Amino acid sequence: MSEMSALTPWFAHRLPSHCTDARAPRSVATHPIPARERKKLHTIRGTMVTASSMAGAAMYELVRVGHSELVGEIIRLEGDMATIQVYEETCILQIYTCTPCLHFPERSVAGVSVGDPVLRTGKPLSHKIMLPPRSRGTVTYVAPPGNYDVSDVVLELEFEGVKEKFSMVQVWPVRQVRPVTEKLPANHPLLTGQRVLDALFPCVQGGTTAIPGAFGCGKTVISQSLSKYSNSDVIIYVGCGERGNEMSEVLRDFPELTMEVDGKVESIMKRTALVANTSNMPVAAREASIYTGITLSEYFRDMGYNVSMMADSTSRWAEALREISGRLAEMPADSGYPAYLGARLASFYERAGRVKCLGNPEREGSVSIVGAVSPPGGDFSDPVTSATLGIVQVFWGLDKKLAQRKHFPSVNWLISYSKYTRALDEYYDKHFPEFVPLRTKAKEILQEEEDLAEIVQLVGKASLAETDKITLETVGILSNMIAFYDMARHAGEAKIKADYAQLLEDMQNAFRSLED
Repeated sequence: MSEMSALTPWFAHRLPSHCTDARAPRSVATHPIPARERKKLHTIRGTMVTASSMAGAAMYELVRVGHSELVGEIIRLEGDMATIQVYEETCILQIYTCTPCLHFPERSVAGVSVGDPVLRTGKPLSHKIMLPPRSRGTVTYVAPPGNYDVSDVVLELEFEGVKEKFSMVQVWPVRQVRPVTEKLPANHPLLTGQRVLDALFPCVQGGTTAIPGAFGCGKTVISQSLSKYSNSDVIIYVGCGERGNEMSEVLRDFPELTMEVDGKVESIMKRTALVANTSNMPVAAREASIYTGITLSEYFRDMGYNVSMMADSTSRWAEALREISGRLAEMPADSGYPAYLGARLASFYERAGRVKCLGNPEREGSVSIVGAVSPPGGDFSDPVTSATLGIVQVFWGLDKKLAQRKHFPSVNWLISYSKYTRALDEYYDKHFPEFVPLRTKAKEILQEEEDLAEIVQLVGKASLAETDKITLETVGILSNMIAFYDMARHAGEAKIKADYAQLLEDMQNAFRSLED
């Protein structure tokens, strides 16, 4: 902790009221700040600082801290004292606190804040220019077709004699939910490309899903698989506190993957936006990355798209909340997490759903949230996992033992569940009438096989009745049929052809053993 002297030149100043987003233009802070608007820093505790003379400030207001204009957010107000969470490293502030006469070095990364999205769009995603919510009036000017900068005026409205100009930029507080006309019930499946998930534990477009699992179980692989192969229009991938090589893998692999849109092959990267916040970045920025990701999702949803947001992982966000809560000296709850952990998670997942968008023409959009959870040691009784499972409607539980046996995706079908099965029955009855009875029968066989596996471990397979032996063999055949289908689709290569022939022979031998 460093106390600031009266001669220290560091200050914090508030941005104008219209700049409430973490991506607000930095130009507003480049002009000399009048002395009356400067607020002195009082203390520095890591990435959390305290400023005095902040009367009139509001909670979650954006501020710039120090001469380097570090982005911060007010998280507590006590009288005229404001506690500010800085979203960048404050080590420079601490180094030069006691030596104000030294020259302050320029920032090496200018104009970039941690948590800023890397957004790439292309032909598969038609970016529509929308009027911001709560705007009203008569359209008096629309820019003619042509090339424009994001800051150029493209629309003018007039209401009660007052004209208002709009550019292509929308500034929106990331903690605030974007308004909609009404929420609608979900009725269409979110296809993931993983048959075990689509068949047994389906999610819907506009649903909420949790993927808890220990280290190495494949949470990130499932999230990336959804980003690659799901039937969503837009993918928002948030790397919240995870390893940097995972984000680099996304940037390396996604541009090489393709999809077909209106008969034309396009790169998957053209429908993907990345919010990168790796584990070596400031802890405070993890919360900003989560809220930035969900606000981007709502922005594209308002265009009428079906958006899927992958949060990898929410446990790192919860750890950031725990650290910030400790610095604020708040009373800790279970495992040191703040008492409001469940409320924060609920407010985040509540922003998912299928909605009817504001304005004309009438359109519908959805936001689906798939959150990876990393419980320590794979313990699902962890507070973050317990709070998440009380909110989400789909649970894809990953099993460490299956992962150790190289069984991927390592989804444990005995503990996983989906509460959307009834909501999707009408869709399946209309398009695939035989699907629901087959899924029910498959679940019954899998459950019976698990019960028999425990008996086999005790007394051996020979002591089972013939009908029970058939059940065990059926589960093996069911697994082989899925592998059979996978390899049959890629039978063009010589190696896979050999595997295909070997698998066919194994299945024939399994059927012969049943006949015997």
